[in-house]
Parts: sequence; C-alpha cells; structure tokens
Amino acid sequence: MSFEAMIARRATSACRVGPLTIGNNQPVVVQSMITEETRNVQACVEQIIALHRVGCELVRVTTPSLGEAQAMEEIRAKVTEQYEYVPLTADVHHQGTQIAIEAAKHVDEVRVNPGLFVFRKHTNRIEYSQEEHESEREAIRESFVPVIEACKKHDRAMRVGVNHGSLSERMLVTYGDTPDGMVESALEYLRICEENSYKNLNISLKASRVPVMVAANRLMVHKMDQEGMKYPLHLGVTEAGDGDYARIKSTSGIATLLMEGIGDTIRVSLSEDPIHEIPVCYDILQSLGLRKTKVEYIACPSCGRTKFNLPKVLHEVREATRHLTGLDIAVMGCIVNGPGEMADADYGYVGAAGGKITLYRKREVVKTGIPQESGVDELINLLKADGKWVEPALDAFPREPLIPLAVH
Repeated sequence: MSFEAMIARRATSACRVGPLTIGNNQPVVVQSMITEETRNVQACVEQIIALHRVGCELVRVTTPSLGEAQAMEEIRAKVTEQYEYVPLTADVHHQGTQIAIEAAKHVDEVRVNPGLFVFRKHTNRIEYSQEEHESEREAIRESFVPVIEACKKHDRAMRVGVNHGSLSERMLVTYGDTPDGMVESALEYLRICEENSYKNLNISLKASRVPVMVAANRLMVHKMDQEGMKYPLHLGVTEAGDGDYARIKSTSGIATLLMEGIGDTIRVSLSEDPIHEIPVCYDILQSLGLRKTKVEYIACPSCGRTKFNLPKVLHEVREATRHLTGLDIAVMGCIVNGPGEMADADYGYVGAAGGKITLYRKREVVKTGIPQESGVDELINLLKADGKWVEPALDAFPREPLIPLAVH
C-alpha cells in the first residue's frame, strides 16, 4: 500500500460552493481571506485575483454591515470581468440577518458565527434555566431562518463557523470555556438548518490553542455521527501569528486532524499578506499525500559519506525542476542509504566516488559515472527522454494545479 492510501478520509456529504465541492471525498479545498476594506472595491478585486492566481480556491471577504454586503455585488462583477469567476464567501458576525440575506445574493457561501449572530452582551450570569435556553434558541430561529431561506433561494452554501474566543455567554455558562461549548454552539444552528430542509453546509471550529481546536473537531465528528450528520469540516488555527512559529502551529493542528481523515477545506491564518498562506496550505496537503501541486523532493541530511555539496546540489536540482508537477525526485549524498531511502521516488540523483553521480529511474540505474558538473543537465535529458519534461512557464504567478492523490 502506498503512503497516499493510508489516510482514510471521513465520509461526508457534499457542500456545493459555486463550482467547488467541499467534502464527499473531493480534494481538500484551499481558502484564505482578503485584508482590504470591503468598500474599497478595486483593492478587494485585485487582492482576490492575486490570491486565486497562486492557488486560493475560495476567497472570504468580511461583510460587517449592510453596506459591505451590498459592495459584494460590484466586487463579484469586477472580479469576473477583469479575471474570471472566483468562488467567494461573505463573513457575517454581529446581528447578521439582513447582512447575510443581502450577501447571499452575490456570493457563493455565507459564513455565520453562532456566538455573535444573535448577539447578547455578557452579563456575568452563572446559570441559565431550561426555559431561558429555549427562549434564546427561539430568538436564533427568528433571526436565522430568513438567512436559511435566502441561501436556499439563491442556491448558496453556508459555513457555520464557531470561534473559541467568541462563544456566547449562555454557552460559556453552561459548558465552560471548552470544546463542548463550541460543538453545542454549532449543533444548535445545524439542527435549525435541518428543521428547515437545508443541508448545503460545512462547519468550522477554530481556536488559537491547537489542543482545543483538535479536541473540538474530534468531538464535532463524534456528535454529528450520533445525530446522523455528515457535514464536511473546515480546519484552521486562529490568531496563529506570523513567521515560522505560526506555520508550525497551524500545521500541527491542521495536519493532526487531516491524518485522522478529518477535514475537507483548510486555511492557514497568518498575520501577513494572505498570499503567503497558500504555499503553506499546499505544503501541508502535499506532505500528507492529499494534494500534489509540485515536485516532491527527497533528500538526505548529509553526513561524512556525502560525495558532494548536498545543499548546493539540491538547490540546483530544485531550481531546474520546480516548475514540474506530479514527480518525486531524490537527491542523496551516497550509495549507502540512497537507493533504499529513495525507493518511492520517480528519479534519483546519487553521489558516487570520484566526483561522479549516478542517475536512477525508480530503483533502476540509468547512467553512472556522470561528472558532477553535468548532473543536472543529464537529469533533465532523462526527464525529456521519458516524456516528463515541460519547459518552464513565463507566467510569474502560476496557478497551482489540482492533482488529487488516491485516498480511500
């Protein structure tokens, strides 16, 4: 069995977001969110296009008021006119009924936050009676059902997006500052959707602490299974920060769940230009064998047996072949571990004595005694002979191609 087949993805229903399908064993969707002010229409248009060009498949735009929701009509039209159709999500939070109804006219998905959608200021309560719970649920129904009907009317998807940091007071009092409160917050909204025959849904449960985010999503899956729900999940760690630590923190949460088969769309949230989020998403997915958008390089860490400057040679090989897709290329320092460790690679570049290298096609030796200075050229010649070579594109912003791997 190949490593790509080791992840048994959770079976989910399909959530249709414009031309995209989230869940239902489709490739994990990569998304992000623009940072421009929504009323600055042209700036939003340009950022949406830039994100899509580097592989962002679903772009979220904040709509904190009715004015921003109305601006989505012009944003949608200009993106399509100046570029192409890009799936868009409107982000709705406080008192969002009319905002969400308006946004549903123009976008492919509406995101609602259960902790803020019917907003109540915290009053330091210590208990809620059953009657008070039901009274608040009825207030949610009154505000939320019109949004459901708008999404049904315009054939839009909805994300029920719970944030650990914005749970309602009722959930905090009843369940504590825990994953349980996050899950129950989502379930209340999902049940209302199902009562109204609306199921084009996905769910997110995000937290800034990785253990909370992981526990909440695991519990959500368990609770949905108990209630016969199969909705897909959007994964992310909120407020991760910037730099290496933010990338590691996001990866630890997202990859942990993906390895368990949980997760159908992801976002890496960075305090940077959102264009930097997309490569991290694809690297996570490629490392797990869930998407393949570039060459996979396998390289040893180097040691005293290494027959060449491995970091330099790896850089040269990568620069020459990084535009290709769907290949695994190994760069190994010596013959001791090379052939065995690179057994899964399509091509191998292995150091040998006397300043020579050996080229492999999988486990097969193709050519030996190649001078190191000619190694990269010979690798390219081998790729050309096998019909695997394409010339580099001139486009400075290549779209990440969709190459799903077989997962069961």
